[in-house]
Amino acid sequence: MPERRPVAGEVGVSIALILLALVSLWESASIPVSPIYARVGPTVFPWIASSGLLLIGVLLLAQALRGGFGVEPALAVDWRATAWVAAGLAANAALIGSLGFVFAAIALFVCVARGFGSAAPLRDAAIGAALALASYLGFEKLLGVNIGAGVLEGLL
Repeated sequence: MPERRPVAGEVGVSIALILLALVSLWESASIPVSPIYARVGPTVFPWIASSGLLLIGVLLLAQALRGGFGVEPALAVDWRATAWVAAGLAANAALIGSLGFVFAAIALFVCVARGFGSAAPLRDAAIGAALALASYLGFEKLLGVNIGAGVLEGLL
């Protein structure tokens, strides 16, 4: 196998990510923290995200210095799968206002599962219902965020 040389573009992108992460870490350190926060304050998630970005930048730099990513052959676009996913997004947008989040999310889940090759729409609807209800209840009851119950307004 021939030795591959570092690819300038990939090295540049990885260095840009590392610099962005360092700036983000620096800025996160300047967020004022009230003494009422014991451990989890307003800086925790920026630190986590910035550290993750730094890790990704370092890993990309290591990969780029070893010769970058190999060229992969182009794959044909699966237009049928793309159409199912697009139909799911359209159904979600069309149904969320009238039927509510739960039914719109179920329709989206069933269509996306079909796009990925599932041939069991009833099973997909059951899984989608469980995930949608859990998401709805998490937002509505735990976080107090109304994401639209729709026709289930009195039941949930």
